[in-house]
Amino acid sequence: MKPDDPLLRILACPLDKGPLHLLTADDGEGEVLYNPRLRRRYPVVDGVPQLLPSSGEQVPEEEHERLLARAAGAPGTAP
Repeated sequence: MKPDDPLLRILACPLDKGPLHLLTADDGEGEVLYNPRLRRRYPVVDGVPQLLPSSGEQVPEEEHERLLARAAGAPGTAP
């Protein structure tokens, strides 16, 4: 996915239906869509968001802080 992809405006978390942040790879983990409200991340595999509830992964507090910092500096994040 690209940060300016129009699809990002309509993608939502499957659990709370809120917006997601696109975080691009910076440390080998690949692209992810992140929901900071629920502290869940969803993988993007070959450009396809995996947005089934079972695809999401809960992140610990330390990881949440790191992902929030990445989201704050990422140009393609949803509002």
